[in-house]
Amino acid sequence: MASSSLSASTFSSSVRRLCRPYAQLISPQVAFNLKRVDYSTGVRPGASAVLATESRRFDCRTKASFMAGITTATTAGKKKEVEIFESEEALAVSLAKYTADLSEKFCKERGCFTVVLSGGSLIKSLRKLLEPPYIDSIEWSKWHVLWVDERVVPKDHVDSNYKLAYDGFLAQVPILPGNVYAINDALSAEGAAEDYETCIKHLVNMKVVEASSARGFPKFDLMLLGMGPDGHVASLFPGHQLCNENEKWVTCIKDSPKPPPERITFTFPVINSSAYIALVVCGAGKADAVQRALGKDQNSDVLPVQMVSPEGELKWFLDKGAASKL
Repeated sequence: MASSSLSASTFSSSVRRLCRPYAQLISPQVAFNLKRVDYSTGVRPGASAVLATESRRFDCRTKASFMAGITTATTAGKKKEVEIFESEEALAVSLAKYTADLSEKFCKERGCFTVVLSGGSLIKSLRKLLEPPYIDSIEWSKWHVLWVDERVVPKDHVDSNYKLAYDGFLAQVPILPGNVYAINDALSAEGAAEDYETCIKHLVNMKVVEASSARGFPKFDLMLLGMGPDGHVASLFPGHQLCNENEKWVTCIKDSPKPPPERITFTFPVINSSAYIALVVCGAGKADAVQRALGKDQNSDVLPVQMVSPEGELKWFLDKGAASKL
């Protein structure tokens, strides 16, 4: 594990190295409008709210309206909420408001907002943040963006999660280039993982990222996760030994069952130290894994997605296809 005691100049150099590709791609024509608005909170009209006393209980009442249902479960002080939407479009609308509300909350409380992205279809589901009112009202300059996992490929490679996020989201919002922390793609998988962990440790030391009071792992404000059809999250795959890693913050995988084989990934202790996690799952192709994770039937083989249990709140965003087997 990389040491957290590097000098400030070393960290500054590391951050510049990590962020330089993003800075080169930023358009000088992006307009900064950091006006703020207040957002209401609470369950939206048309929602069916069901309180549960056990984490496995699920009881959604389908509605032919904007939202199909909500389930909230509280176990051992942890909150899990499941929302099912009539369409991916409706899901994207709700996800934008959820993200904007948390941005406002943490910018007020901490003066910054740390957001962790994943790859896949998640970036598309963030598209409503690029529209009014959010594009003008969010304090983008206070965002700090990282990745829960990344493929060890050049940043302009089709498999790069950075490229996916840049093309679909980052290029269209005025986040400061120095607040976007991509991996160093010039390093090996091991080197990139160690370098990224060192960068995060300095962000913790600088109070940009909070530290978990439980074990000292970084506590990100919001982690936006997707899920694969096999139930994997980040680059933590079913049955892989990395699911049991409990010391490192960031590690590498060289034998990913899904190409490309070499990746870096946050470990579960880091994922589960988050204040808020949104699990965004769309499509009938993921219904089996959703059913295993949220349904009543018990299975001895635990999927990685079932290991997501943050210190704070977990919210599932599901469209009808993903929830079709619940």
